[in-house]
Amino acid sequence: MFLVDAERLRAADRVVLDGDEGRHAAVVRRIRTGEAVELTDGSGNVARCVVVAADRSGLVCEVRERTAEPPAAPRIVVAQALPKGDRGEIAVETMTEVGVDEIVPWFAQRMVTRWQGDRGDRALRRWQVTAREAAKQSRRAWLPDVADPVTTAVLAQRLAGAEQAIVLHEDAAKPIGDVPLPVTGEVVLVVGPEGGITPAELAVFDSAGAVRVTLGPTVLRTSTAGTVAAGVVLSRTGRWRGGPDRRRPWELLDPEAP
Repeated sequence: MFLVDAERLRAADRVVLDGDEGRHAAVVRRIRTGEAVELTDGSGNVARCVVVAADRSGLVCEVRERTAEPPAAPRIVVAQALPKGDRGEIAVETMTEVGVDEIVPWFAQRMVTRWQGDRGDRALRRWQVTAREAAKQSRRAWLPDVADPVTTAVLAQRLAGAEQAIVLHEDAAKPIGDVPLPVTGEVVLVVGPEGGITPAELAVFDSAGAVRVTLGPTVLRTSTAGTVAAGVVLSRTGRWRGGPDRRRPWELLDPEAP
């Protein structure tokens, strides 16, 4: 899957894939004339194409089919406390791959890392780039949103407005599989930091209507808990019950078809 801007994707029956995306396709992926590729604008629109020309600068792709994938429902949002080191990018990558729609960095009280000034801007940009690349690898028609970091108070407002708000906590009694899930709206999952969610933060989330749940008898790392929880929720919503027609095997697309 390669990203192009929406105007170019809709403009003509031939789409030029150039710039960084085109060079990556031609030089790194070594895609050649006659091969099939998928192009997307990251907002649900997909063009299934056959490459009709290729050089080191990029590809010329002939559109054979266009599809528009509607936004998935319910919308899955994960508020991720900032992990240390590169664990944030690991969390973003795997959550994107399983299908999370939005990732919200959360300034939890016990977080080890700090996003401040230019350092914070660079860290947020890394999360956004990681989500973008993971979405392409997993052939997502919709890029996940990576929001600006939020405080506990702002996150509580988001929880209060959600159809279902879930806080992952190792001492909770209710399994995540027992939580009722909506058909539409937002499901917001809160993942705490390495040091855990403080009693004060839990009280704020309780007041916002969130339910505390456990993922099982073991304690997961903050960088993996969100992915596991999102996978459980997604499997129960019906979003994993088969994919759209655009995911059919590429060999069914005949490069010689008119």
